[in-house]
Amino acid sequence: MTDTANKRKLNWNSHHVTQGDERAPNRAMLRAVGFQDGDFEKPIIGVAHAQSNITPCNNGLGELAGHITDAIHEGGGMPQVYGTITVSDGISMGTEGMKCSLVSREVIADSIETVSRGQSHDGVIVVGGCDKNMPGAMIGIARLNIPAIFVYGGTIKPGHYNGKDLTIVSVFEAVGALGAGKMSREDFNEIERRACPGNGSCGGMYTANTMSSAFEAMGMSLPFSSTMSAVDAEKATSSADSARALLKLIEADIRPLDILTKQAFENAITVIMAVGGSTNAVLHLMAIAHACDIDLTLEDFERIREATPVFCDLKPSGQYVATDLHEVGGIPRVMKMLLKEGLLHGDCLTVTGKTVAENLANEKEVPDAGQDVIRPYSEPLYTQGHLAILRGNLAPEGSVAKISGLKSIKITGPARVFESEEESMHAIMADQINPGDVLVIRYEGPKGGPGMREMLSPTSAIIGKGLGDSVGLITDGRFSGGTFGLVVGHVAPEAYVGGPIALVHEGDTIELNAETCELTLHVDEAELQRRRAAWVQPEPRYKRGVLAKYAKLVSSAAVGAYTD
Repeated sequence: MTDTANKRKLNWNSHHVTQGDERAPNRAMLRAVGFQDGDFEKPIIGVAHAQSNITPCNNGLGELAGHITDAIHEGGGMPQVYGTITVSDGISMGTEGMKCSLVSREVIADSIETVSRGQSHDGVIVVGGCDKNMPGAMIGIARLNIPAIFVYGGTIKPGHYNGKDLTIVSVFEAVGALGAGKMSREDFNEIERRACPGNGSCGGMYTANTMSSAFEAMGMSLPFSSTMSAVDAEKATSSADSARALLKLIEADIRPLDILTKQAFENAITVIMAVGGSTNAVLHLMAIAHACDIDLTLEDFERIREATPVFCDLKPSGQYVATDLHEVGGIPRVMKMLLKEGLLHGDCLTVTGKTVAENLANEKEVPDAGQDVIRPYSEPLYTQGHLAILRGNLAPEGSVAKISGLKSIKITGPARVFESEEESMHAIMADQINPGDVLVIRYEGPKGGPGMREMLSPTSAIIGKGLGDSVGLITDGRFSGGTFGLVVGHVAPEAYVGGPIALVHEGDTIELNAETCELTLHVDEAELQRRRAAWVQPEPRYKRGVLAKYAKLVSSAAVGAYTD
């Protein structure tokens, strides 16, 4: 980017703000923030980041943004830095505050779209860490459809105690173990102290690492970037490289919707299945697809699940964390193995300006010997993917089950009905849940919650109590990426709009069968009709403010819980 003519072409959008005598006032304000003569013909690039000391996931993103702005300046662009928000899922978990987590995805998307559209940016680079940063960013990027790239803030390194790796989920499970008398107070306290040793997003293949992996697979982040540690030097280097890649995208006029095709989404789903990713990926990818005007459905996830084995042994149901995956080849190694088997679309364009196949040309097709983080394709942990779509009279629009790490993937038992997460947690900790029970946690959906809280506290407490293989749980809420067990979320229609989950009575027989992908309430239709006629929609929990607005706008979880 050296000759003036080329720079003029690159300010394809920002010239509306910077060019001509009538824009002298605009330029005067830009001079006050560092623009000089000669800068007004350069591309202006938004650098959106979610720096915050609310959570280790986002603590340090501002430093990465600094490396990005330096690289943009060096490459002949003009960065404009602005902030967006975050809500820590881990800290808000189990509280009323968790209702704001999924809402934050929409606020993040709206803020990025608002600023970069309002300032006529020629491109945008977004730096995010915690779970909703990534889908929020990608929704905003898709709506803008200006050259863009996503930079992941990086994953946390594992904590260590008694020879075991720790993550935040270790602490949630310790709560149940302590309550069940299976753990000493000393061990409990040490796990809390050691689980989170520094900056970075939660370490297993939980939602943050799932979505970063998905974005790399989709071609919207640089290869290898999705599993780097937040505190390692390569993360700063990769961030600066991402800025340089964005300048090339602007020059080549490659837009997000050139990259975010239906085939790119299928690549992301395939990779998520192979690595054992979070149920939240279903919700988020469908919302992003909606922003791209792409028809992505629950059936697409089920079709890809049936064809894709799980061959990475990662937490929460496996042994290893994302940094372990990075050390043995990261997402590029996983993708090359999938490409070899004909399960990826190798011709998809990426932010490198190359195709998926070109990016992977020099990558090995088999896992390294002497490690078992990535298993051979012919020796997977599971022959099919772990995110199953269940339907039936209890979830006619669909639901999502995570079925990895289980002795059995079906259960039939009496319903234990709870009208909120708090009610269920009290019963679990008070030892009121018995083997064979099927917990029903309702009125936690997108509209009913509102906000579709994650149920990590009750699911972890169930694991800690030793009931993980003998108790089922269904909810119109959702689950943390750290959840595992015989659990089904995203049940739709949700209870608040009169979905069948609202009609379940204590003691009804529920059959959860992930082998046949069915979720059945064994109550005859005549009785369900009587219950439906008697059902009354509850008063909304919030009458004004952000949660009230969200409840009015949000769609069903079956299509991604989007708001536009």
